[in-house]
Amino acid sequence: MNREIQLVERPEGTPNHDHLKVMNTNIPEPQQGELLLKTLYVSVDPYMRGRMNEGKSYIPPFQLNEAISGGAVAQVTESNSPEFEKGDIVTGSLDWKEYSTVKAESVRKVDPSLGPVTTSLGILGMPGLTAYFGLTDIGQPKEGETLVVSGAAGAVGSAVVQIGKIYGCRVVGIAGTDEKTSYLKEELGVDVAIDYKKENVKEALEAACPNGVDVYFDNVGGSISDALYPLLNKFARIIQCGAISSYNTPNDQGPRIHMHLIKASALVKGFTVGDYQDRFKEGFDHLSSWVKDGKLTYEETIQEGFEQIPDAFFGLFKGENLGKQLVKVADPE
Repeated sequence: MNREIQLVERPEGTPNHDHLKVMNTNIPEPQQGELLLKTLYVSVDPYMRGRMNEGKSYIPPFQLNEAISGGAVAQVTESNSPEFEKGDIVTGSLDWKEYSTVKAESVRKVDPSLGPVTTSLGILGMPGLTAYFGLTDIGQPKEGETLVVSGAAGAVGSAVVQIGKIYGCRVVGIAGTDEKTSYLKEELGVDVAIDYKKENVKEALEAACPNGVDVYFDNVGGSISDALYPLLNKFARIIQCGAISSYNTPNDQGPRIHMHLIKASALVKGFTVGDYQDRFKEGFDHLSSWVKDGKLTYEETIQEGFEQIPDAFFGLFKGENLGKQLVKVADPE
C-alpha cells in the first residue's frame, strides 16, 4: 500500500490533525511518458495554508479528500520516458505520497554536484528564487541602503539578508528566538537582529534604523509591519512576499498604511515566484554561483518520517523552523 495525506476538512483558523488524514492507496503503474517516483524529501511551506481555503487566488485550492501537494525530491524507481533512468533524483510539485506516478515533463533532474539534493527545495529552489527576484527586481537594493527583513531566519528571509549584504546594504533582520537572532548575527552577518517576542518592535526598529528604511522585505505582515511603515524613506520599496501572521486570522486588521506610502512616495508590490518563471535560469545561476563561492549559506530543519509531515507543517506557524523546513520520507535506493 501507498500512504498519502489528504485534506479532509477546511480549517477555520489554525490547522490541526482534524483537517488532515493519512490514507492508504494503491501505487498506480506508470504509462508511456510517465515515471514512478519514490518520495525522499517533502517541503512544507506557509503558502500551503492559503490553498486549504476555498476562493480565488493565484493558485487553485487543495481539493477535499485528495492528496495535498507541494515541492518534493524523489527518486525514479521506474521510467517509461527516454529522458529519465531508474535511480535519477528529481524535483517538482508532487503529492504528499510515498510513491507517485507523474508525467515526465512535470519534474526536472537534480544536479547533485551543486550540493545536497535538499537544496533544490531551499536555497537553490523556490525559497532562494523567491528571495532573489523579490529583492533584486522589486527591492532594487543599492549599496549603503537600509534593508529590513521580517521572518529573517526562515527559508526565504535568510536568503534575503545574505543577498542584501552581497549588494552592500545595511541589513536589519527580525526573528523570534535567541537561537534565530544569534544565527542572523553570527552566521549571516546582519547588522542588527531584533527579537520580536522579547523586544518592543517599534522602539527596536527606531534604534536599528536611525536613517530610516529604504527596502522592506516582508514575510510576516501584522504588527511588525505596522511598526515599520512610519520609518519609510523617500522612494522606499516594500516587497510583500508573505503575511504568515494573518494566515490563520481571516479577519485580521491593523493600522492604515496609506498616508505612510504617500508621504514616502513608496512602492509596495506583492508577488509570487511564479511571476518570474521565464527568468528562473537567471536566478538559479546567481544563487548557485554565490553558494559555490561561499557568499550564500543555508540552514535546514529536517524531521524524519512520512507521518511527521503534518506536524512539520503546523510548526511553521509557531516559528519552530530555522531555515528551510523539510521532512525526510525515505533514503534513496
